[in-house]
Amino acid sequence: MEIVQVVGLGLIAAVLVIILREYRPEMAMQVSLVAGVIIMLLVIRHVAGVVQVITETAVGAGVNLVYLQTLLRVIGIAYLAEFGSQVCRDAGEGSIASRIELAAKVIILVMAVPVVVEVMENIMALIP
Repeated sequence: MEIVQVVGLGLIAAVLVIILREYRPEMAMQVSLVAGVIIMLLVIRHVAGVVQVITETAVGAGVNLVYLQTLLRVIGIAYLAEFGSQVCRDAGEGSIASRIELAAKVIILVMAVPVVVEVMENIMALIP
């Protein structure tokens, strides 16, 4: 069970961070960051499998892959921004974390514009 590995690693890292924060705060941050990266690497192959299944289903259904690619990129941006903002919050930099989240929202909005325009054009084509 991979979740046991993830939770175990998280708990061990949390205990180490708590202990190190008192004596070596810079090391505590590094342990936290490394643990986060390792956890992300543990689950990334599952995400790749999900992306493959979704892509195959979309191709079978005749969905335009541009929309699917946009959706997957938006999801990736959201995950990366969440990871980065949480690392910043762990480091005590809440304002930087907020800026990362804002930047991700703006990037997602920009990426969504072509899809929204296409949907609006399709709706307008249906209206006599």
